[in-house]
Amino acid sequence: MPTSSTTSLKLDSDLKERVRQLAAVRRRTPHWIMREAVEQYVFREEQREQLRHDALAAWSHYQTTGLHLTAKEADDWLAKLENDSSAEAPECHR
Repeated sequence: MPTSSTTSLKLDSDLKERVRQLAAVRRRTPHWIMREAVEQYVFREEQREQLRHDALAAWSHYQTTGLHLTAKEADDWLAKLENDSSAEAPECHR
């Protein structure tokens, strides 16, 4: 299990009360609610950053090679995937 350390977090009184109320309803501690919120936020932002990174890499690859699919080709492939998870992606072209 990873080690943990204490971090201070300043909340305005309204937000602090909302966290306290939610913790009571969920039968959790305010600490658990805040830790869970931070963990979910960081996970979501890491995914967003990975998507941004992948999009920039794809754009760079396209600018270098010119290889692409049309929207119709991509839509047709996605429709095939709905029925057959092993449907192969179409070949990219210029």
